[in-house]
Amino acid sequence: MTVTKTEKIIAILGKKIISGDYIQGTALPAEASLCAEYGTSRNIIREVYRVLAAKRLIEIKRFCGAFVLPKNQWNYLDTELLKWVLEQDYDPQLIAAMSEVRNLVEPTIARWAAERATSKDLAHIEAALTRMIETNQHREAFNEADIGFHEAVLQAVHNPVLQQLSVAISSLQRAVFERTWRGDERNMPKTLLEHQQLYEAIRHQDADAAEQAALTMIASSTQRLKEIL
Repeated sequence: MTVTKTEKIIAILGKKIISGDYIQGTALPAEASLCAEYGTSRNIIREVYRVLAAKRLIEIKRFCGAFVLPKNQWNYLDTELLKWVLEQDYDPQLIAAMSEVRNLVEPTIARWAAERATSKDLAHIEAALTRMIETNQHREAFNEADIGFHEAVLQAVHNPVLQQLSVAISSLQRAVFERTWRGDERNMPKTLLEHQQLYEAIRHQDADAAEQAALTMIASSTQRLKEIL
């Protein structure tokens, strides 16, 4: 996939902020300076600022410039930002926080899916599981199928308010899955079995088993993340 100049600059500046090259509370270099450094226009730099502001990495103050925001204001549900953070360093507190959020949300979603899934929902979940099995040695395709599996489980809950959280939930899962994919003989069969067990629990309308399957899946994913980082 082709990466535009704008996207490249976003990634460079975003990673510099996260690594501490730009100190929290201080201003980023002036637009003119960044234009010269990256050989680009003010319009592109302003678009970069807009994206970084949406990620809550910076705050734009009129007539003053762009200022780096403190970590506790960063949008950790932004997939790209979370990926950059995980690339930088092992942060036990962040890993624990991610695990807490997943443990709070995903087991309940699994329980409700087991109670509410229709035959059409089950077909969608099964189709995503089949794609996972077929693509298990191809990281990108497998991760997309994995996200599709969890989105299908969420759809099966039939809660329009909870559905609005799907982007945030998928962002968190995507950042984790991209770091924890393991196609080896020790990890991949276990990953597929865990997803199969969740699907079977939902199919048999076993809410307790579905909840436990989700908890098991999160624990395995969190452990792999700790091992990697």
